[in-house]
Amino acid sequence: MLLAQQIVNHLDNKLGEALRETFSDGEIRFQSRENVRGADVFAIQSLTDNTNFHIMELLLMADAFKRASARRITAVIPYYAYARQDRKDRPRVPISAKLIADLLETAGFNRLLTIDLHANQIQGFFNVPVDNLMALPIFVSFFKNISGIKLKETVVVSPDAGGVERARLFSQELETGLAFAYKRRPEPGVAKIMHIVGDVENKDAIIVDDIIDTAGTIKETVINLKEKGARRVFAVCTHGILSGKAIENIENSPIEKVYISDTVPLKGVKSECSRIEVLSVSSLFASAIRSIHEETSVSELFKVK
Repeated sequence: MLLAQQIVNHLDNKLGEALRETFSDGEIRFQSRENVRGADVFAIQSLTDNTNFHIMELLLMADAFKRASARRITAVIPYYAYARQDRKDRPRVPISAKLIADLLETAGFNRLLTIDLHANQIQGFFNVPVDNLMALPIFVSFFKNISGIKLKETVVVSPDAGGVERARLFSQELETGLAFAYKRRPEPGVAKIMHIVGDVENKDAIIVDDIIDTAGTIKETVINLKEKGARRVFAVCTHGILSGKAIENIENSPIEKVYISDTVPLKGVKSECSRIEVLSVSSLFASAIRSIHEETSVSELFKVK
């Protein structure tokens, strides 16, 4: 079931009716078939698969709702595309994540609701309110209740130094040990794990990351953890993009299971991989949408239950 449909099910509501067609030259035609005058509109669109198409589609939706006199328009973006291009790290490159923010605001969005932005600084690219949820409560609750894993004999692992804070929060909630991998990237999409920092010998390891793209980092980390004496290795991530050789890398590594959220829909061979299990974040988004609409706090959604 689509994430958007699951969200409205939690809200005891239904998706608004709209017309979306693509002309033969690739142009998009969008028309809302609902009266949105004075309404609080939430446009749900994950910027994945045909990323640039979906960005344009979302911008047209905002313009349509704005011209139809909607009171407030919130972009609900489970996966925020271009988030990894959040800084000028070399000469003559764009800050693409900032450009997307500018486009969304210019199109007419008054607010952004998303989850686990790759870089928290992206919130500062917006001049409108941003609610950046965390999938951590969903994953922590799952591991606290799953059988076969002794948390006292488990270590949470960050696949790079930049993700240590995320892993620390996960480890703190589960009351486990903490480790991280020292990684370098000789080129985009290629990761080389140089060293594992932390005690993983004779322990189950849970790798925690926000994005799994080609799964190259995960594969390298799992192999290194096994060489360091880890018993079983699991992985957790919010956004399972799984592009390129991702499924091959997962299936050819000694990993037990990869747990991902449904911010990115799994299609084709991705949905058939037995080592991947999806945990839904629809309830988080539904609660956040309700809180935004009712003008109440969303801070409760960051607590582990």
